[in-house]
Amino acid sequence: MSSTISDAFQEVPVHIRHNDLESIREVHDSFIWQDVDVDDHPSVDAATVGGVPVVDLNDPNAMKLVSHACETWGVFQVVNHEVPLSSLQNIEAQARRLFCLPSEHKLKVARLPGSISGYGRVPVSSFFPKLMWSEGFTIADSPIEHARQLWPNDYTQFW
Repeated sequence: MSSTISDAFQEVPVHIRHNDLESIREVHDSFIWQDVDVDDHPSVDAATVGGVPVVDLNDPNAMKLVSHACETWGVFQVVNHEVPLSSLQNIEAQARRLFCLPSEHKLKVARLPGSISGYGRVPVSSFFPKLMWSEGFTIADSPIEHARQLWPNDYTQFW
């Protein structure tokens, strides 16, 4: 298992085993998390939405709340970030556009060994003993080259 995020990017294999969800009859053991106790979630003093901590960036303790949420939950929702709703909607639309592509098309921009950017398993997955049923696209700098490969005639919407 990784000890740092940098290690995680190095350790996550580029090869992605894609499954045709229509043909799956059972879930492979590597994806089954039998030791997970759903009643063993930590309690959170901060406001929550469906149990997920909410961090208000206007709160003077926002840094401590982020730290606590990361240590106890690994996820949090941010409010009062001042990112325009239209920008968030555009980001979501482009993410849907990317992840709706066929697997073989997404693999054109697979994260290369030693690279941070590109398509592949979510790097944080190397921190866990079992695989996650997920995929990721990491952007560390401009995604323009990846976008050109995915949509040669219509790439400017992605960046």
